[in-house]
Amino acid sequence: MHDDRNLVEARLKRVLDERVRPALYPESVPLDVAVWNAPGEPVPVEEGLAAEPEPIEVGARWGAPWGTSWFRVTGTVPEEWAGKTVEAVLDLGFDENMPGFQCEGLVYRPDGTPVKGLNPRNQWVRIGAPAQGGEQVRLHVEAASNPVILDYHPFLPTQLGDKDTAGSEPQYTLARMDLAVLDETVWNLVLDLEVLGELMAELPLESGRRWEILRAVDRALDAIDLQDVNGSAQAARSRLTEVLSVPAVPSAHRISAVGHAHIDSAWLWPLRETVRKVARTTSNMTALLEDEPDFVFAMSQAQQWAWVRDHRPEVWARVKKAVADGRFVPAGGMWVESDTNMPGSEAMARQFVHGKRFFLDEFGVENDEAWLPDTFGFAAGLPQIIKAAGAKYLLTQKISWSQTNKFPHHTFRWEGIDGTRIFTHFPPVDTYNCSMKGSEIAHAAKNFKDKGVARHSLAPTGWGDGGGGTTREMVAKAARLRDLEGSATVEWETPAAFFEKAEAENPEPPVWVGELYLELHRATLTSQARTKQGNRRSEHLLREAELWAATAAVRAGFPYPYDDLDRIWKTVLLHQFHDILPGSSIAWVHREARATYDRVAGELDAIIDAAQRALAGEGDTPLVFNSAPHARAGIGAGAAAAPAAGTGTERTARPGGGHVLDNGLLRVEIDARGLVVSAYDIAADRETVAPGGAGNLLQLHPDFPNMWDAWDVDEFYRNTVTDLTDADEVAPGDDGASVRVVRSFGSSRVTQLLTLVPGERRLEVDTEVDWHETEKFLKLAFPVDVHAERYASETQFGHFHRPTHTNTSWEAAKFEACNHRFVHLEEPGWGVAVVNDSTYGHDVTRTVRTDGDQGTTTTVRVSLLRAPRFPDPETDQGVHRFRHALLPGAGIGDAVREGWRINLPERYVSGAGEVAPLVSVDRDAVVVTAVKLADDGSGDVVVRFHEAHGGRAGATLTAGFPVAGVAVTDLLERPLTGQEDAVEADGGRIAVRLRPFQLMTLRFTRA
Repeated sequence: MHDDRNLVEARLKRVLDERVRPALYPESVPLDVAVWNAPGEPVPVEEGLAAEPEPIEVGARWGAPWGTSWFRVTGTVPEEWAGKTVEAVLDLGFDENMPGFQCEGLVYRPDGTPVKGLNPRNQWVRIGAPAQGGEQVRLHVEAASNPVILDYHPFLPTQLGDKDTAGSEPQYTLARMDLAVLDETVWNLVLDLEVLGELMAELPLESGRRWEILRAVDRALDAIDLQDVNGSAQAARSRLTEVLSVPAVPSAHRISAVGHAHIDSAWLWPLRETVRKVARTTSNMTALLEDEPDFVFAMSQAQQWAWVRDHRPEVWARVKKAVADGRFVPAGGMWVESDTNMPGSEAMARQFVHGKRFFLDEFGVENDEAWLPDTFGFAAGLPQIIKAAGAKYLLTQKISWSQTNKFPHHTFRWEGIDGTRIFTHFPPVDTYNCSMKGSEIAHAAKNFKDKGVARHSLAPTGWGDGGGGTTREMVAKAARLRDLEGSATVEWETPAAFFEKAEAENPEPPVWVGELYLELHRATLTSQARTKQGNRRSEHLLREAELWAATAAVRAGFPYPYDDLDRIWKTVLLHQFHDILPGSSIAWVHREARATYDRVAGELDAIIDAAQRALAGEGDTPLVFNSAPHARAGIGAGAAAAPAAGTGTERTARPGGGHVLDNGLLRVEIDARGLVVSAYDIAADRETVAPGGAGNLLQLHPDFPNMWDAWDVDEFYRNTVTDLTDADEVAPGDDGASVRVVRSFGSSRVTQLLTLVPGERRLEVDTEVDWHETEKFLKLAFPVDVHAERYASETQFGHFHRPTHTNTSWEAAKFEACNHRFVHLEEPGWGVAVVNDSTYGHDVTRTVRTDGDQGTTTTVRVSLLRAPRFPDPETDQGVHRFRHALLPGAGIGDAVREGWRINLPERYVSGAGEVAPLVSVDRDAVVVTAVKLADDGSGDVVVRFHEAHGGRAGATLTAGFPVAGVAVTDLLERPLTGQEDAVEADGGRIAVRLRPFQLMTLRFTRA
């Protein structure tokens, strides 16, 4: 037989595009349309419905950027359409290629009942099936004219990302507003042909099945009368019945399809628009669930559920019913799909606490999985947190975006820093926006790396990012793929059902140890510095507020602010969403974030101040409150006492220019350039700065990645560097322990204060940058004389080691990485740490000196600022302040302690006398991360702590209040069965033994 494959495939494409799809709606009549434009921000539904609209015609322009237009469409079903399937086709000016990234609408009935959402792939509203002739149609559409930020030429700077700069030019052209008859036979024919055509294209050329499909499609096309598609559609379908009914082979890959709409809680739209995106999507999905009995939809992010409950109660009622039916499934058990690299220990824990508690309180549902398809890599401390929250699975897709190395597994156990293992799945479909295309299904089956031991994978199915969800076409395709030869099988299932099957068939999968590093989007550790600083500051203020409010509640009857702390925690957790904290959202999002963080800081400062004053009592004794988990200056952790006097620092002139700071522990030389050329550990008789090197070196790189400007820094940025060594001023500081350095470069200016703290081996570097560069990357370098093959960076509830070398492509790809409060490197017996109060991105490199001692220089560089122009063209312009400290001679314990110290400065209050800690611990390696009252309002005291040095630790916790009982709990403060012997209690003295990095939560019942 002659090879006519290309001829038939080309025929199929043209007939579908030009004849069959246009026949979906063979009859139509125009609707009457009127519009009212809301004058500012979105208005309540009742106001939009009551407004008096003005007539508008199809073809007219509408929709200023970020505006809301209320369309009223009215019409009458023609009598001759009685008994037919009639729909309103409402095209607001959609581009089908941009679902979730442009205008959208939510359709209401005149009484305010939501019907469904409108988006580029979902433009229809069912009027009747069968319809009644003469029926009056009246619908209202709340249409959002969200501008297109990420266009066909992506990453171009735009002012559309903030309503203050976006202008008022209409964005869209009203395209179609009709009543139309849907020919369901043609609709099904389209899907038959699409499924077979897409499957055929994926089968091997030598496959008999491919040619069987080709011949059947050819025969079906022969049956279509191109001048009467509607009249011939059934005949064409009948010629496809046989080929569509051949079952899949027994060994076929099995796909669990989960209806989904990954909705970014903010990204190329502000938070307020996400509230409406969620309402549109959930309206669509509840409607689809009613129409499709096999369909299952899962939605993550408790915050988004709460938005529906609080802002769209009429939609919430439908959602609750669908949840009760078991088909609209809460997923993930987190408040939002957060970044997991940068959130601190407690914040990461509270993502699960607040997420899981919401689903428990609202639905009595507890999730077993963490659901994070789009998060930009996963910190090595996360498995323990997932387990401590009562979950046992993780799903993500994003690691498939890695540029350098392909991850070797799709189903595996992920081991964290403490040894906890979590059953993890990466969907081989490689998208969280699966649309049931044949290419996607075939890719999942071919790509699956666990063949031979497993055959199940998951496919999150539906339009996401900007929402929309699953379409009826996707459901119809899945029905055809349920059991079809040549394809993987597809079945709608809940995440829980998938994980149960996947674990049962593969109980001993391979193990991956350590972080799940995404080899992409590394610049998210630095972009939008103010957002990151707001997060770090909020996390530590929340620690202080809980600690002092709990202490004051137990000691002084202070009213514990349960509701305020709950609300503030949820606000901070929301802003840890993986496009807010990483700095990859539009200007509007970050402008609002800065204001929110300022408001949060004011509220928390007020709580802290009130609680500390209640504890201090009346008096004029100066007290220093120490919120850190370690004693300092003679004041215990979580205690307050009068300040102790410290020894001084001597400042002298340095020969050749500059200054020398000496406090008897360290001697620091700062040269005439304002660079640290020596940091000498006197007791260890050891120099910190590498020979020929200089610390406190600011370095400037060009920064223009190939794409994803705010997200990415590409390795070639290192090819060009400018050392900022010219100083405008190097002068004594206002006290005797510091040196002031001023530099100018480009359009920017840096002012630094270098302070050698009396009585401490700590050089503080306070950096203020008035930043006005674009597409530049600013780093602060410390080259140290340490031979280290690995270094430690803090992560949640511990630290993680990364290599300093680049032996393999896996190590080379980690040229920018995340730390929390410290980076530490050491030779046996002597080390160096760099601690920070608000930065995350850094790099560590090593070179061997070719002259002199031929020793190793290991350079730690902290990332200060970037200046990408997309999606926020004014990213980080203005004044920033960073605090870092260099710690020569530091062990890992010193790094842990000083990391807490720089983030929790002392507070000064006058009062009657000392304040004893509510809870104390007798070993520095055991770090208390939270002291609070139990969330249930019982008055119980909850204490969370972990082993922080990476070794085993025995310690005694002492409660400074009468104790009636103590229990080991999970993160949700529920007693853990089987843990009764994990602690030894002697009244208020609790003995514990911890594994390296082990996390533990204790709940004390007060006597």
